[in-house]
Formats: sequence, C-alpha cells, structure tokens
Amino acid sequence: MAEAHQAVAFQFTVTPEGIDLRLSHQALSEIYLSGVRSWKKRIIRIKNSVITGVYPASPSSWLFVVIAILATMYTRSDPSMGIIAKIQEHLPVSQSMSSQCQAVVSAVLFSTMLWLLLIFTMRLCLKQLLSYHRWMFEQHGKMSTTTKIWVALVRIFSGRKPLLYSYQGSLPNLPVPAIKDTVKRYLESVRPLMNDGEYERMTKLATEFESSLGNRLQWYLKLKALWASNYVSDWWEEYVYLRGRSPIMVNSNYYGMDFLYVTPTPIQAARAGNSIHAFFLYRRKLNKEEIKPLLLRSTVPCCSYQFERMFDSCRIPGSLTDTVQHWKDSDYVAVYHKGRYFRLRVYQAGRLLSPREIEFQIQRILDDPAPPSKGEAKLGALTAADRVSWAEARVKYFSSGINKRSLDVIERAAFFVTLDDEEQGTMRDDQPASLDNYAKSLLHGKCYDRWFDKSFSVIYYKNGKSGINGEHSWADAPVVAHVWEYVLATDSFQLGYNEEGHCKGEVDASLPQPQKLNWEISPECEEQISRSLAVAQALADDVDFHVLSFRDFGKGQIKKCKVSPDAFIQMTLQLAYYRERGTFCLTYEASMTRLFREGRTETVRSCTNESSAFVRALENGEPADVCRRLFRGASEKHQQLYRMAMTGAGIDRHIFCLYVVSKYLGLESPFLKEVLAEPWRLSTSQTSIQQVELFDLANHPEYISCGGGFGPVADDGYGVSYNFIGENVINFHISCKHSCPSTDAHKFGDQIRKAVNDLLQLLSPNQKESSKTEESQPKVKKEQ
Repeated sequence: MAEAHQAVAFQFTVTPEGIDLRLSHQALSEIYLSGVRSWKKRIIRIKNSVITGVYPASPSSWLFVVIAILATMYTRSDPSMGIIAKIQEHLPVSQSMSSQCQAVVSAVLFSTMLWLLLIFTMRLCLKQLLSYHRWMFEQHGKMSTTTKIWVALVRIFSGRKPLLYSYQGSLPNLPVPAIKDTVKRYLESVRPLMNDGEYERMTKLATEFESSLGNRLQWYLKLKALWASNYVSDWWEEYVYLRGRSPIMVNSNYYGMDFLYVTPTPIQAARAGNSIHAFFLYRRKLNKEEIKPLLLRSTVPCCSYQFERMFDSCRIPGSLTDTVQHWKDSDYVAVYHKGRYFRLRVYQAGRLLSPREIEFQIQRILDDPAPPSKGEAKLGALTAADRVSWAEARVKYFSSGINKRSLDVIERAAFFVTLDDEEQGTMRDDQPASLDNYAKSLLHGKCYDRWFDKSFSVIYYKNGKSGINGEHSWADAPVVAHVWEYVLATDSFQLGYNEEGHCKGEVDASLPQPQKLNWEISPECEEQISRSLAVAQALADDVDFHVLSFRDFGKGQIKKCKVSPDAFIQMTLQLAYYRERGTFCLTYEASMTRLFREGRTETVRSCTNESSAFVRALENGEPADVCRRLFRGASEKHQQLYRMAMTGAGIDRHIFCLYVVSKYLGLESPFLKEVLAEPWRLSTSQTSIQQVELFDLANHPEYISCGGGFGPVADDGYGVSYNFIGENVINFHISCKHSCPSTDAHKFGDQIRKAVNDLLQLLSPNQKESSKTEESQPKVKKEQ
C-alpha cells in the first residue's frame, strides 16, 4: 500500500474537534514538478511548430524583413508600391494613434505578409526541386551538369539546421503512375514465371482491364492524390496491417538483434538500466525534434512522419479492424517478469532516473518473490493469437474495473520490457544453433511473455543479451532500427559500465518500489487465454529459422567487382532458390518511398527476365564471359527497378490502390483479383546501418547489431532479411515453415552460401584478393 499512500496529495479525517487535514509535501512536490515538466514540453512543441512551420526560413528572418521595409520607407521609397498606404487607410485603429505610428503598424503588417509569401514561394520551389529524380538514375560518381545545378539549388532553398520534421511541408506527393505503364511493367515482371499459355491469358486480362475498368478506377485515384498527402499510405496501413485478422506475431511483427560477438555486461538489470535510460534520451531528442532528418547523399530529405508514433503507442484490437492509439509522453515502462506485470516509473521529481537507479529498480523486480495473480502469467498470449478473439476478450473481460486499469497501464506505457529468464546469444558450444534460437526467441518468445501490440518491446535476457520486437502497422523496420542503433551505441560508448559490470552513478534508496499490476481473471477468460496460447504456440512451433553469418567476404569485395552489393545479393537469392526448387518465383524486395510525403514502401520484383536468363546460363554451363555479361545486365535491371520503385514508378502499390477503389465501388476485376492472389514465395529485405557515425567499425567491428528478421510471408516460401556489417560480413536471417515439405531454412542457407561464393568466383576469378581480405579481417572478441 506504500505506493497508494504516496500517490495521495492530502488526507483528511473527521473528528469531534473538526476536520484534521494533513498534506503530503512529497506528493504535492511531485504534482508541481510534473506540471512544470509538462509545460516545458508544451513550450518546446510550440517553438518547434513555429520553426518547422516557417522552414526553410527562420523566425528571425521576419525581423530582418521588417527592418528592411522600415529602412526603405525612411529613405522615402515605397517598396510596397502603394500597398502599405492601402493597409493604413483600412486599419481599424483609434484616432489617438499618430499617422507615423499607423504607418509603422501598416509596414509591419505588409512585411509579415511579404515574409509569409516568401516562405510559401521558397517552400514551393523546394517542393518542385525535390520532384526531380534524374540524379538517382545517373551512374554513381558521374553527375551531370543539370544535377550539379539542382544540388546547388536544393541546398540554397533548404535552409540551415533543419529539425526532424522541417522538410515535411516541402516534400512532393507520391505520383500516380499511368495505367498503361503499370500494366506493362507488371506483364514484364511475370513473364519469367509463366509459360506461353499462361502469359497469353494474363496479357488478355490486363488489356481488358486497361481499356475498360482501369481508367475509371484511375480517375478516383488521381482525385485522391490531389486531396490526400499520399494516395497509398493510409489504405496500406488500414487494409494490409490493421484489418488483418490473423495473428500479428510471426506474420507481421519483426525483430532486431543485439551485438553478435560481445555483450557489454553480463548483468541483466544493468543492461536494462543503461538501455532504458538511452531510450528515454532518444525520446527527449525526438520530442525536441533534434534528430537529424535522413538525407540521401547529404542533400535529399526523406519523410519523417513515421517517427511520430514511436513511443507511447499501442495497437488496439477491434472486431473488424484494429486501431493505433498514441498518447503523450508516459513517464514509465511496462515490465514483464516471470508471469507478473509491473509499472516502472523512470521519472522522479521531474528528472529522468539515472541508469544506475533504473538498474536498481529492475533488480527489485527480479528479486520480487510475489507470485503472479491467477491467470496473469500467460495473459500476453491474447496479443499473439487471432485479432477477433483478442478484441472480443478485451471488450468482455478488460473494459472495466481493475483489469481495465491494469491494461491501460500496459497500453499507455512508453514501451514494453520483458525480463527474460533464459540466456540467448552466440553460445560457444553451438554457435549456429544458438543464433537460430536467439532469432526465434526475439520473433515470438514463449508466445505469452511479449506484448505484441506495443509499438515495440525490448527483451533483456538473463546473460545480458538484448533484442527488440517491433509492431509493423505504425512504421517500417528502418524507423525502429534507427532508435535501436542509437540505444546500442549510447549504451556501450557513452554510458558504459563500471568494473563490476554495473551501471555508473549513485542510487537514491528512497525511490518507490515498482508497482505490481493486479488482475481479476475469470475462469472463462483463462480458457480464452489457453485457446489463444494454443493457436500462437502452433504458429511459433511451425517457424523454421536460420541465421547465417557469412564471413568469407563482404560488400568491400563485392564493390571491387563494380557491382551493387544489393543487386549481388538479390542475384544470389535467385540462384539459390532456383538450385533448390528448380524454378523461379515471384520475389518481393522492400524499397522505401520516403522521398515523398508520408511515403512508406514499394515492392521491387527482383525476379526478372534478365535474372532468370543469367541463372539458366550459369546452371547450363555457359561460358564464363557469357554469364558475366548476363549478370551485369540482370544487375543493372535490378538497380533500375529499385530506382523506379523509390521514385514512385513501382507496380504493386498502384495495383493495390486500384483494387481498394474497385471494392469501394463494388466492382469485380478478374485481373486485379488474380494479381493480388499471387503468393510471394521469396520475400526479402535489406536492413542498412543508418547511423554509421555512432559506431567505430574500424577499431571495434564487433560492436554492431547482427541485423533483424521476420517470418515467412507464404506458407511454402522463404523470408530473407540481410544486412552488410562493415566491409567483410554479410548476415542473413532466413525463415520458413516446418509444415511445408519443400522448404528448409538451413538447406536454403547452404544454397545461399554456395551461391555467394560461386558469384564472386564468376566475377572475380582471381581469389587471391579475397583470401587476403579474409586474412586481414579485424579479429573480434568472442563471447565467453
């Protein structure tokens, strides 16, 4: 009851002598400091809104314009060409104001209007400049004169020291491609996957669609593109993510790993203390918009809107569709440990707790002997099963009373923390198997010890390893990767640990105990939890996962072959898949469209006529020079498709939106229905390191995340996430399903390893350089 007493600011007792009033100075102080903190945040938000609202100008430029106008007036010039005089005539002021004062007021009003007009003009010019994308299609290192002039103009109109959201109003809208272009690109993409008869039938369907229904649907899309910031993103979030009724665990959520070969401290509470503190440091920078916007080639800004719901957000289940709710700055995290849920406040008297104090509080949770409430231990399984059953259970059992209050604590938390009682990471006795187990643990855990609805959950293992699990609807993986990179770097290189492995600093022993949440779980609710757990467990058990850390060479050697590393890996995957299955498949590679306002992703269809011709030639034993020529063609084609996807000329988002419009109109299209029913048997994604400056890869190559992964998209297919670590390591995260007899994550990993080596041998027959690279790789410290 200590927490309850501390939460009450005053108490009173009625006695025969009157009312005995007792004030709690500590509670009143907390209320006062909380209010001060809240007002500070409001002032910062207002200030940032003003700065962002006038960008690329600055608020101080208003004063410059006013002084310039007043100065020209005193030289008896009229820069307004009579407008100031007109304003003065209609100025609703008292007769007591002198004419000179009226002239000054009129001049200030004119200056303000002129300033706003200049801002609008600069923003419009910047928007037009950012609509130019020819720079992306030019050969790397060879910039045309037009592009050089364009770069100079973008830098002139971009202003100085932009905040995170400064460019939002200047980003162009995502263009709607022409129907004929999308249909043409689609038919080209499926040609290597169909025989002549199938292709002829699909061509007929596409032609009929293009000449009839397609133009009508396109008209509605163009109308939406004029009205909305992005004609894709809201429908993509709603229909692809929020309306999905299947479990989000494995099917939608994704994960990110810790450092591969080092653990900064083996103490679980200490690791949690440093990184939780780092998360809140990041949130503080996010609230102040001090995070630098992503600039491609240090010039072209990317959309930052996905950052808005990173913290204090949760997916809320519904019977027909889920919603994402976002609250304002929670001062606590929700913590799960051995079947119990806790509220851990990270602010005390208006200040953020130090890492050592958070470690102290985490250790209190670890040492707490209290057992879980009845039905509490596996409550999280509700978030892991199908959405309809969770939505019904939420309304029936968690809409009032103590259950609602405890659920609100979890959903409104800054983020969710799991203190796992297992050890994970690269174990010395069996490194490959331990990495696979680590990946599966991050993806689904025990199916009840994560809260899969939270925007992200952080897992801390018993041996000090950590990881992150992200919910997909509110943002894509690069956004979660951004905060994860910051936390890993801050944890190791800025905060650090003492010699014993504990967080640095002192502890305020008067900190209140973390608050254990209470629940009243009925037998009927327990039955529903058990059913949800059975569904989730079956799904988790079916996942076959393999993490392949390829260390023979990396992107450094690939670039020496004058090949795009991403195109090289995509050709590798095509070759590996063909060798395993003897055929090609529809291949998905995620590309971003954040060059446009509220842009998210687009699909690059990596299986092309060129890639299939190369694979067949290589497998049929064609001469090496022929294979090399075909590989170059396939690689260039892939790069072309990737650039087109990034610049709004993709295929799949356009077709998806046409399908949504057809459903709104109640119209059936055999073409759209068939296109959207095609399975992605190879779903791929590259996770790039965004903040290289935070890490020292030259001296500490082991201090970098192993990347992350996701579950298979098709029941009979593979999910492959890959990332390049420095110049010498490539990590692959491969997933599939045990229930499919034709897929095996480990065998596919072996095929990838062989294909990578075969392609390098093809492109660089002299392997002396490769072996030298391998020998000269920085040695990393293995975990003990």
